[in-house]
Amino acid sequence: MSESDSLAEFTAFRQRMNDRILGEDNQVVRRFFALDTQTYKAGALDVKTKEMLGLVASMVLRCDDCISYHIAQCKEAGVQRNEFFEVFSVGLVVGGSIVIPHLRRGVDLLDQLEAGETSKAAGCADHAAS
Repeated sequence: MSESDSLAEFTAFRQRMNDRILGEDNQVVRRFFALDTQTYKAGALDVKTKEMLGLVASMVLRCDDCISYHIAQCKEAGVQRNEFFEVFSVGLVVGGSIVIPHLRRGVDLLDQLEAGETSKAAGCADHAAS
């Protein structure tokens, strides 16, 4: 299975599970997903800036699913390759060398997105479907 196939598979899984989770009668879960969605909307900070912040936080937390989600969202928001590498450098400095394996996977995904090999990246399970 190619990496773009696994990304597509995970994206479908994410969507299916988000729908399943949000279909439960639990207001705490629903409110958290809604809060997450609202957090990344434009406000005093634009969407691009918020997604770059999300990417740094995800790198420091070493959440590959979240890193993939935020790389895709950053790409959609217009983040350029040189900006990605500045964001990556902040995540690396804050998170330390343990971030390097996650940086490798993140750059691989960015390369795939730039090459048009995958149009939709895997999503972080903590982020509601937009």
